[in-house]
Amino acid sequence: MTVSDHEPDWSREVPRSWWDPPRRLVRTIRRVERARARGGLWGRVACRWWLLQHRFWTVVTQAKIHPGTRIGGGLLIPHPNGIVIHPEAEIGPNCLIFQQVTIGVGTLPGLPRIGGHVDIGAGARILGGVTVGSHARIGANAVVIEDVPSGAIAVGVPARILGPGEGGAG
Repeated sequence: MTVSDHEPDWSREVPRSWWDPPRRLVRTIRRVERARARGGLWGRVACRWWLLQHRFWTVVTQAKIHPGTRIGGGLLIPHPNGIVIHPEAEIGPNCLIFQQVTIGVGTLPGLPRIGGHVDIGAGARILGGVTVGSHARIGANAVVIEDVPSGAIAVGVPARILGPGEGGAG
């Protein structure tokens, strides 16, 4: 099955059991968004409840993902330990983010914009006002400080860009 870069696959975010910290963390982000949009007294009460839940799952997962971050549906974070995402970064739908990833401020002005269905390897850093195109792959421990075209692969420190067929098996 091909994962879309523009149509969210919401089933990727559904918790599989009560103890499913990565999906529970993402769920609290979605619920805070919904409560804020609702507004009114019940919206404020629900927002506080979900923010409390968000804090709990943040401690459990050791991930720092602000509830206001613009994240497309279908986010998958199988090992959320150490993930840090700047609140103003943009992440497209159906992305896969592994542990110890940082998405935030760098030398280029602005913040990262990540397209749909981007796979980000463990320990990668995406810094500054860069754009990562849809269906791109960021290698483990890569430090991305320049744009990555759609379908390309970024590897190394600083990351060098490989074409769609240059990354070996995959």
